Amino acid sequence: MKKKILIILGHPNKDTFLGHLAGEYERGALEGGHEVMRVNVGDLAFDPILHKGYKEIQPLEPDLVKVQEQIKWCTHLVILYPNWFITMPALLKGLFDRMWLPGFAYHFRKNGLGWIKLLKGRSARVIVTMDSYPLIERMMLGDYTNEIKKGVLNFAGFSPTRVSTIGPLKNSSDAARTRFSKKVFGLGKGAR
Repeated sequence: MKKKILIILGHPNKDTFLGHLAGEYERGALEGGHEVMRVNVGDLAFDPILHKGYKEIQPLEPDLVKVQEQIKWCTHLVILYPNWFITMPALLKGLFDRMWLPGFAYHFRKNGLGWIKLLKGRSARVIVTMDSYPLIERMMLGDYTNEIKKGVLNFAGFSPTRVSTIGPLKNSSDAARTRFSKKVFGLGKGAR
């Protein structure tokens, strides 16, 4: 089944191995016959800081409005980012802080009992890279993907949301990087 895929590279620098992996997912998805759009967070012009929290909504910059439109367009969202201090890079977090707003991603019920998920009908894949072994990091520090999986994507209705962890990258061999690239290419081809 053909999907409309939006790929968001959450690393501020697209000229990294993670940028290469985003390209492999994109290449696989195109070869699989899917429609693809890509966003490199580092190329966007926006202020990632909520200067007054949510007391006052900051007007969205044109790049954020465009990303919102692309998210509405997609049927499958892919987010790739490096695990920095057990979370996503600040720029990617700022993207969600600024644009994951009521009326776009969710709407709280007037009676105060829960919320309506406005982005239902879409699936997601999160690909997280790290310099350590994913299993060891999870055993030592717990689930470091809850923030993106449950607090951002599932909260807005994305389901299923699947997570792939890749590592260790630091000092990895060419053979290991080729294996990681093939894995991500396969995920793209199958739109998984």
